[in-house]
Amino acid sequence: MGAALRRIQLGNALSAFGNGFTVPFLFIYVSQVRDLGAGTAGMVLMTFAVSALVVLPFVGRVIDRRGPLPVAVVGTVSAAVGSMGMGLASSESLVFAAAAALGAGIAVIQPTLATMIVWCSTPTTRSRAFAMQFFLNNLGLGLGGLLGGQLVDTSDPGSFVRLFAIESVMFLVLGAAVATVRLPQAPKVEDAVPTDEGAKGGWRTLLGDRAMVQLCVLGFVMFFACYGQFESGLAAFAVEVTRISPATLGIALAANTAAIVLAQFVVLKLVEGHRRSRVMALVGVIWTVAWVAAGVSGLIPGAHGVATALLISTYALFGIGESMLSPTVAPLVADLAPARLVGQYNSAFALVKQLALAVGPAVGGLMAGGGLYVAYIVMVIACSLGITALALRLGRRLTPAQDNPLLAKAQRRAKAAEERTAVHA
Repeated sequence: MGAALRRIQLGNALSAFGNGFTVPFLFIYVSQVRDLGAGTAGMVLMTFAVSALVVLPFVGRVIDRRGPLPVAVVGTVSAAVGSMGMGLASSESLVFAAAAALGAGIAVIQPTLATMIVWCSTPTTRSRAFAMQFFLNNLGLGLGGLLGGQLVDTSDPGSFVRLFAIESVMFLVLGAAVATVRLPQAPKVEDAVPTDEGAKGGWRTLLGDRAMVQLCVLGFVMFFACYGQFESGLAAFAVEVTRISPATLGIALAANTAAIVLAQFVVLKLVEGHRRSRVMALVGVIWTVAWVAAGVSGLIPGAHGVATALLISTYALFGIGESMLSPTVAPLVADLAPARLVGQYNSAFALVKQLALAVGPAVGGLMAGGGLYVAYIVMVIACSLGITALALRLGRRLTPAQDNPLLAKAQRRAKAAEERTAVHA
C-alpha cells in the first residue's frame, strides 16, 4: 500500500475500534441506563437507518463534485458530535437528535472511504485494498467490543459516557487522518474531481447501467439474507427453536468475527484470479449450506450439543462468505463506475445496503414474532440460492476486465509479449 492508502486504512481501523465500544450496548444504554424503555431504544436504532437513507441519495453527487476528502471530514465531525451527544443525552429528544447525527455521519463516511480507496488503488490491487479494509473493520469492532464489555457498567451512566467519548475521539482521529491524505490521480479516476456539468445526470447514468442495476439487486439480496438477519430472525431462531442460551449466541457471533479475521487473507489468495461473478455465486452456495445447518439445528432438540455446533457453524460459514465478498463486490462497483461517477456508484450501493439492513430485520422480526420459523428458513434458503442465480446472470453482462481484472492484465501482458516477439523476429 502507498502512504495515502495506509493512512486511510489506519484511520478506518481506529474508527471501527471506537465503534466497537458502543455498538453492542446501544439498546441496553437507551432502554435501561437512560431508562427510556425498549420501545424508544428500537426507535433510536431505526433512526440510524432513516438518517442514512435520507443522506445517501445526495452524498455521491457531492463526492463527485467536490472530491471525497471534504465530505469525509464533514461525516466524521457529524459522527463525533452524534456519538458524544448520545453519551450525554438524558431525554428522548436529545437521544434521537444524537442518533440522527451519528447515523448520518456514518452513512457519509462509508462511500467516501470507498471512493478514497478506489483513488489510491488500481483495478489489480483494489481487491486487496478492500479486503484489508474489511479485515481491519472486523478486527477493530471485535477488539472494541471486547474492551468495551470490560469497562461498561449498567448501574453507572458515567461508564457509558466514557465509551461514547472514546468513539467520538476515534471518529475525529479518522477525520484528521483523511484530511491530511494526498490523493493520487489513480488511472481509474483520472478525472477524479469533475466539474458540476460533468457530474450531472449521475442517477440517470447509473440507472441506465444494466450491470450496475443487476449488481444492486444482487447486493440487496445478499445483505438481506445475511447481515439483515443477524440481530432479528436468526437470533430469534437460535434462542426460540434451537434453544441455545444468550451466552452461546454470543459465542456464535464471536465465531463469525473469528472466521473473518482468520480466513480473510487465505480466502483472498484463493479467490484472486477467479471470476468475481463465480465467487459471488459460490457465496450463495455456502450461505445455503449455512441456512440448512441452522434449520437442521432446530430439528434435533434432543441432541443439544450437535444442534449448538450446527448453529455456531452457521455463523462461521457466514463469515467465510463475507470474507469472499469483501475483495469482490466493492471493487466491482468501482470498476463498473465511470471515472466521473465513482462517488455516485459507491453511494448508490451503500444506499442499497442500508435498505436491506432496514428491511431485513423487519421481515425477520415479524416472521419470528409470528412463529413462522419453517417459512423463515425456506425464505432465506431461497434468497441464498437466488444469490447464486443472480451472480451467474450478472457474470454474462460483465466484461472480462470487470469480472477478472488479474486475468485481463495477464492477457494484455501475453499479447504485448507476442507483439514484441513478432517485431523482434
